[in-house]
Amino acid sequence: MAVSIENYNALTSELGSRTKLVAVSKMRTVEEIMQLYNWGQRDFGENYVQELIAKQVQLPNDIRWHFIGHLQTKKVKYIGPFIHLIHGVDSFKLLEEIDRQAGIQKRNINCLLQIHIAQEESKFGLNDKELKEIIESLPKAKLLNKLVNIRFCGLMGMASFTENTDQVRKEFKYLKCLFEDAQAEIRNSSFKILSMGMSDDYKIALEEGSNMVRVGSLLFGKRVYNI
Repeated sequence: MAVSIENYNALTSELGSRTKLVAVSKMRTVEEIMQLYNWGQRDFGENYVQELIAKQVQLPNDIRWHFIGHLQTKKVKYIGPFIHLIHGVDSFKLLEEIDRQAGIQKRNINCLLQIHIAQEESKFGLNDKELKEIIESLPKAKLLNKLVNIRFCGLMGMASFTENTDQVRKEFKYLKCLFEDAQAEIRNSSFKILSMGMSDDYKIALEEGSNMVRVGSLLFGKRVYNI
């Protein structure tokens, strides 16, 4: 399947330099990824650990890999050596394991805390109370020499899958408010990423303050599933 350079150029022009584009490359071939790479794209997002590590060894080393799916603690060790940013951190237990694996690799791992903002219960993420608890625990964790290998970079959320744009906008507004509150609490210069918006709703996300979008089908085309 040919990747659309017209869509890529139009999107990167629309986003400008202030909004990071993560090209969602799950279920896409190495050849398709290389098309975008050759046009200058360096940030790619994957949902499945096994697929990610298979691609990572075949593709250029300067690709910045983003893990955007639900991450199991037992699989952190497989991506720990090279992952650029983990988007879906949704528990303190997962934070502890990322910190442990980062320590083993003698590196810091960038993380976003995932917030549940959608109506669908099937989506993962922290609620506002859980987010507050994690933020309040950080000073104590530092005193205990815990979570010292994690760089907290911001928040991520996925809006409801709906044609109701008012609902989507409401959810993005809510995430932006949580992001601003968290920024004020954490007071860390690294905490600056608000990752929200995908192919179908990124325009609304941009209007509501997103500075990182995760776009797949708009670039690669709709996936065709064999039945």
